[in-house]
Amino acid sequence: MSNIMEETISGAIVRSFFKKLEDHLSVDVGIVGAGPSGLVAARYLADAGLKVAVFESKLAPGGGTWGGGMLFNEAVVQDDAVAILNDFNISTKDLGNGYHTFDTVELASGLIFGARKAGAVIFNTVCVEDICVREGVVNGLVINWNPVRRLDMHVDPLVITTRAVLDGTGHPSEIVHKAVDKAGLHVDSPSGGIMGERPMWMEDGERTTVINTKRLFPGLYASGMAANNVQGGFRMGPIFGGMFKSGKKVAELILADLRA
Repeated sequence: MSNIMEETISGAIVRSFFKKLEDHLSVDVGIVGAGPSGLVAARYLADAGLKVAVFESKLAPGGGTWGGGMLFNEAVVQDDAVAILNDFNISTKDLGNGYHTFDTVELASGLIFGARKAGAVIFNTVCVEDICVREGVVNGLVINWNPVRRLDMHVDPLVITTRAVLDGTGHPSEIVHKAVDKAGLHVDSPSGGIMGERPMWMEDGERTTVINTKRLFPGLYASGMAANNVQGGFRMGPIFGGMFKSGKKVAELILADLRA
């Protein structure tokens, strides 16, 4: 009995994936979390010619965008952030009052497609267990399969070396926690640690999401809700202009630092 098709398909998947992984064991920018700010940053960084890998622990990239507000798959963006969605060819509906609505399924799929077509590679179902710090610089990510972590299996990880790491993990700011709690790093926040996210205040949360997007330590950056959590900003709910602008801002910061 011939198994040519089965062997061809399995072989193609294995060879193609391992080539992709091998090609991204060393990258310019490692982004943890494929949410809106991380995907926007990935697209602009890859467009600028940097090698970018995004590591997403869930099966589906897109972060918290898919469900919109309370599973109504619509959300809102302000006038001043619509240009970013235009860059991704994501459609919006102008409400005529400074705000626009958009379909969150189109948003998530559009951000993913835009980042990929710019050249960023997304590794889904991959968790980041730890970071690497050498001579006062964050310069790597320690990765494993998320099912391995969930099953609490004792399986050693692999390492991705980086020139810059972006924490785009959202509300938990998981990577900055590893930097502060495990590595003992003093980050650029009012306390030197993680201030914690404050309650809902949409207007201020949108404003501070962008302000709080910054380099926290040499080689380490945060965007989106991860940045707000570190700096003690307010949450903002299903309005996304600050998230998109944060992703673009952090891409510009990383580009400036890596080209300095």
